[in-house]
Amino acid sequence: MKQTRICRLLGIDHPLFQGGMLWLATAELAAAVCNTGGLGIVSPYAAMARDGDPVENLTAQIARTRALTNKRFGVNIPLDLRDSGLLIDCLIKEKVDLAVTAAGSPALYTEVLRSSGVTVLHIVSSAKQALFAEKSGVDGVIAAGCEAAGRIGFDETPLFSLIPQVSQAVRIPVIAAGGIVDGKGMAAAFALGAEAVQLGTRFVATVECIAHPRYKQAIIAAEDHDTVVTCRSLIPRRSLKTTFTQRLVELDRASATAQEISSVLGYRTTRIAQIEGDLNQGEAFAGSSVGLIKEILPVSQVVGSILDGYEKTINEIR
Repeated sequence: MKQTRICRLLGIDHPLFQGGMLWLATAELAAAVCNTGGLGIVSPYAAMARDGDPVENLTAQIARTRALTNKRFGVNIPLDLRDSGLLIDCLIKEKVDLAVTAAGSPALYTEVLRSSGVTVLHIVSSAKQALFAEKSGVDGVIAAGCEAAGRIGFDETPLFSLIPQVSQAVRIPVIAAGGIVDGKGMAAAFALGAEAVQLGTRFVATVECIAHPRYKQAIIAAEDHDTVVTCRSLIPRRSLKTTFTQRLVELDRASATAQEISSVLGYRTTRIAQIEGDLNQGEAFAGSSVGLIKEILPVSQVVGSILDGYEKTINEIR
């Protein structure tokens, strides 16, 4: 596996990230990825009790990660969270030196983060957003295509159209995210200009992930047509097709208002599905390549398989 600018910037062996999934990106999962030479990312809400405090939870997750790995790791901070400012303060106080920001303006906290010695990566879904993030001072952008699980861009641009356009727009490194689950996808992303890849759904179906067994089983049972994009009048999002997402589809068809959709949605519905395992009352995020995931494996095997698959693909092309 070649060393890219991202590897040198972050001090990692392999240009492979684990996504900072809101309820699921625990210290155990992140550390397992870090210990393979990739980059693990922790979420402030991971493994948090229903009525927990995200700042206290993040502090505990950071300490736990440091107990499990001596490698560099990051923290995911969605900027639209009520406590985003407090979480930024916590990250700086705990001397974590890598932040992944999303769902808001990169101009908001990038300066204060970088002045505190924190490397900043920001998630974008268009070349315009990437250019603004670069001008805001971020160190790299994560270009997320519409194949991604969870929230996606309003333009719903596919990843393989997005990567080359973002790569041409900015000088900073580009990390590709959305629908990548194996070495072939990694090789394709690199060919289009990415310098690293980020995977989410593939890491849900791992031994180390705390996702409910029913959620994991639904992922490995899914086929290529088993995800759907909903909530287009609010914030588009990709999930497994379930009874719950059918309700959201019907709301979209009825031209429901954002307020009407929000009343059904609520951010804890993702917890209900992903942590509690009720896929009929909650939202089970999944990327569009979910049909390629057929086993629940340890993180080390997942990463090893991706890296081997990448090398095999490159050698076949040569």
